[in-house]
Amino acid sequence: MKLLDPNDPFFRRPAIRWGTVILPSVMGAAEFVWGGPGWGILFAAAGAYAFWMLIIKGPDQDGGT
Repeated sequence: MKLLDPNDPFFRRPAIRWGTVILPSVMGAAEFVWGGPGWGILFAAAGAYAFWMLIIKGPDQDGGT
């Protein structure tokens, strides 16, 4: 089981994939600004992982079957 499965039907729409990337990334930046570097690192890492899995790697061409 993957933490984020790009072949899951939930991630079919590009807006959902991008939202899953942008939301933790923005929260990570906000945590750095607000003085919480530990949380900032965690949220930034979650955003980077989501970017790798959902945008760069993306769903399989055959739809995951």
